[in-house]
Amino acid sequence: MPTRYPPIEPHDRGMLDTGDGHHVYWEVCGNPDGKPAVVVHGGPGSGCGPGARRLFDPERYRVVLFDQRGCGRSTPHASDPGADLTTNTTGHLLADMERLRELLGIGRWLLYGGSWGSTLLLAYAQRHPERVSEIVVNGVTTTRRSEIDWLYRGVARFFPAQWDRFLAGVPEAGRDGDPVAAYARRMNDPDPGIRARAAEDWCAWEDAVVSLEPDGPSGVYSAPASADRIAFVRIASHYFAHGAWLDEGVLLRNAARLTGIPGVLVHGRLDLSSPPDTAWELCRAWPDARLVTVGGAGHLGGDAARAEVLAALDGFAGRR
Repeated sequence: MPTRYPPIEPHDRGMLDTGDGHHVYWEVCGNPDGKPAVVVHGGPGSGCGPGARRLFDPERYRVVLFDQRGCGRSTPHASDPGADLTTNTTGHLLADMERLRELLGIGRWLLYGGSWGSTLLLAYAQRHPERVSEIVVNGVTTTRRSEIDWLYRGVARFFPAQWDRFLAGVPEAGRDGDPVAAYARRMNDPDPGIRARAAEDWCAWEDAVVSLEPDGPSGVYSAPASADRIAFVRIASHYFAHGAWLDEGVLLRNAARLTGIPGVLVHGRLDLSSPPDTAWELCRAWPDARLVTVGGAGHLGGDAARAEVLAALDGFAGRR
């Protein structure tokens, strides 16, 4: 089985006016009469990429992709220090998804996403279960504060030297402070040099955490262009410093709201960024979910994980 469909280009695109100063980029690919699906990208702040289009059978799916507020082609771009983040929260993103669905005339759509994208789509599905036909997740997270603390503190036991360098970027936080909040403050500093260095240090830590993955490319977080890297770190630290504005554990406690929605959770057993226990807890709490654990994969997935995602999406393609 191929792990991707051939490249395709959008047949429709636009900018969604949110009414509060943001314009969210969106595009539609595949069959205009196909099964609606939406890609919810990770980060937060990474933006959508053309690779996600290739996970869907273009003959059977109508695929919607969008750049969440402040990143990708959406405006204002968070790399601009003047871009206000107070209207960039989980609640705002959920409202944007509903506006986009209504704009495109979609009644129900399949949700696909991973990492932060899984948090956002789970929050959306629990708020609007009647609008969701199926869910496919690649890399389960719920962005609990305990998960954030693991990613920026707990996993440091595997990378002590790199974590020391991460902490050195925000000496005001100290070893027992909150480095995520300290980085969020630095990413809003008026000095562009301070912002650039903070983004560099943050991305170096993100790269360290995925560095042991067998299929993980090197420098995946440090690779984007400077403006995109600044936006990613500014948005990610903003969200994580606020616990994504979600009550601790709420997406697991409310998983029963997903009853009746079929789901496939694909998760790498070697995922140090988001250890598999969260995926296991979610599957136990969601009656209609199936967990696929991929033995040789980590947070970045790889061919084996992508094949499982493709199989799940192909399996749902004909379901009405």
